[in-house]
Amino acid sequence: MSRHERKEDEVRRMLDGSYPHVPGDLGVRAVTRGIRLLRRDRVVRRIWWALLAVAVVAFVVWASVTRPWEVPPAGTTPPLDGI
Repeated sequence: MSRHERKEDEVRRMLDGSYPHVPGDLGVRAVTRGIRLLRRDRVVRRIWWALLAVAVVAFVVWASVTRPWEVPPAGTTPPLDGI
């Protein structure tokens, strides 16, 4: 008997036997847990969006204060010729 045939026989014995007892409130518990998970996911998503908004605002404030696109002033002044 090959390994595959043994597994098939075991599965058939399991399916021919009695089915396990299912609690009566299983559906209610599943719905409750699903609602809880959806609520948690919604809260996590809102927190991530809020953190993203704070990061964007912080970047805009930093960029408007430091103005990284402008050329920094020279450390020395150019020589004065022609005075």
